[in-house]
Order: sequence, then C-alpha cells, then structure tokens
Amino acid sequence: MLKIRKMQKIRKEKDTVEFMIRLYCRRRHGAEGLCSECEDLLRYSQARLDSCPFGVSKKSCRKCSIHCYSPEMREKIREVMRYSGPRMFLYSPFEAFRHI
Repeated sequence: MLKIRKMQKIRKEKDTVEFMIRLYCRRRHGAEGLCSECEDLLRYSQARLDSCPFGVSKKSCRKCSIHCYSPEMREKIREVMRYSGPRMFLYSPFEAFRHI
C-alpha cells in the first residue's frame, strides 16, 4: 500500500514537472515537442524523482534538505519554474492548484 502511494505521489510530481517544462519549451524555444535541452532536463528531473529517498513524505524539492540536482540542472529547473509557475493558472488551473 505504501509503495502504491509513493508511486502516485511521484507520478503527480513527474506530471507537474513535465507540464511546466513543456510549457516553458513551447513558449520560450518555440518547439512543438521538446527541444533537446528541455528533453534532457525532463529526463534528468524524472530520474531524480524516481530515486527520491523521501517517497510519500516528500516535500517540494525547493524545501528539501537533500539537493539531488546538480547545480547546473538546479538552475535550469529554477528558470523553468519561475517562468511556468505563474502561467500554469492560465493553461491548467487544476494543475496549478495541485502544485501549490
């Protein structure tokens, strides 16, 4: 049961991060899908979420005591979040409320 809850929570986090990266890439890079840079960031973030040691009790990555992102990737995801976060309310209000 605990493993299923962990998988659901991580799945929701992955979906939110993917939505934000896709929104960022579409609006900033003009790509229909994902450009190679954003594709790499998405794969990296999903791998980090898969290996999160906190699982169900996971906080947001920003508040986490363990920073598992490399400094370069952390800066990239911050840029994506800064751009996409406020715009989520326009494109997917439900996703935005769930994220908050």
